[in-house]
Amino acid sequence: MRHAPPRGRLRRQASRTAPAPPARGATEQLMRSALLEARKGLGRTSPNPAVGAVIVKNGRIIARGHHAVAGGPHAEVVALRAAGPRARGADLYTTLEPCNHWGKTPPCTLGILQAGVARVVVGSRDPNPVVNGQGVARLRRGGVTVVQDVLRAECDALNAHWLRYITTGRPFVTLKVAATLDGKLATRSGDSRWVTGPEARAYAHRLRDRVDAVLVGRGTARADDPLLTARPPGGRGRDPIRVVLDSRLTLPRTLRLFRVRSRASTLVAHVSRRSRRLGPGVETIRCKQRGGHVDIADLLAKLAQRGIVHLLVEGGAEVHGSFLASGLVDQVMVFLAPKIAGGDALSWAACKGSARMAEALALDGVAVERLGDDVLVSGVPRFAPPRRRISR
Repeated sequence: MRHAPPRGRLRRQASRTAPAPPARGATEQLMRSALLEARKGLGRTSPNPAVGAVIVKNGRIIARGHHAVAGGPHAEVVALRAAGPRARGADLYTTLEPCNHWGKTPPCTLGILQAGVARVVVGSRDPNPVVNGQGVARLRRGGVTVVQDVLRAECDALNAHWLRYITTGRPFVTLKVAATLDGKLATRSGDSRWVTGPEARAYAHRLRDRVDAVLVGRGTARADDPLLTARPPGGRGRDPIRVVLDSRLTLPRTLRLFRVRSRASTLVAHVSRRSRRLGPGVETIRCKQRGGHVDIADLLAKLAQRGIVHLLVEGGAEVHGSFLASGLVDQVMVFLAPKIAGGDALSWAACKGSARMAEALALDGVAVERLGDDVLVSGVPRFAPPRRRISR
């Protein structure tokens, strides 16, 4: 078992008068530099958060670092290694509270104290029970000045997916839709190729490259026969885990999801009592059932146990409707194409509607982005508590 050096030794190393803090504007600018570092790890660190750090001396950044992959060194340690002996007496800016526990890597607080850093500036507070203020407390006991909550809202937003995962025990769920102006995702014959243009489709592939898993229902898997891999412009991305809802295990083995190997695994969620082999690299997951279908809440809990932090739900209509009706959606992204499919085409949300427009599900924090001829509208569903769980 590895042990930290005696506390007194660390206190002598770190104890020094911290230089005068920079002005508020300069402090925030330096934290923004740490945020830029953190963004380099987005989509690559699960089940850990994306974290960035910079080390500052005499008002200048002398070293940078970010957490690149789970199991690898944390951002603070990467920056400290880059700074070397220059870190003594310097300020360290980090987007998330430094950890104070032994895991796959030593605690960051240990490295900070040994390096003789004078001040640590923190963005987000870490709600993980193994941290949750302990990192800050350990640094202060070691004689380090700690400043908290600098650009906290921006730092929290960067790790919104991980914060949802660590505080609720389920993945952050993004519901993604490609629809016509009249809200249809396919024509009356079921044709959906292609609803949106190349710019929107490229955006969707970059999104797949950043999430941990992508989910579709049995109907979409059968009708579209998708690969669900990440193919962003400029080369192939990081494939997400592919998840298919197939309650009775009736999908044919000839689907590309089962025949074409991905660099990530394929999971089939079901409620059947029988087992079935669907192909190499394909695993079936038996879930609790509600109404004869997969219980969504149970599936999300099982995905979280596998370290899936961010789940992208791509459809189809009944799956969209089920997730929305369950209240288990954190973000909605609707790619709208300038087309009209007509009243007998397939709507994208097959769930029971509200009786009054005032009761319709609204979105908060709405953002709009132009993508070629298409428009992306995104926001956070304003669910009325308590959330009602249903199944699919």
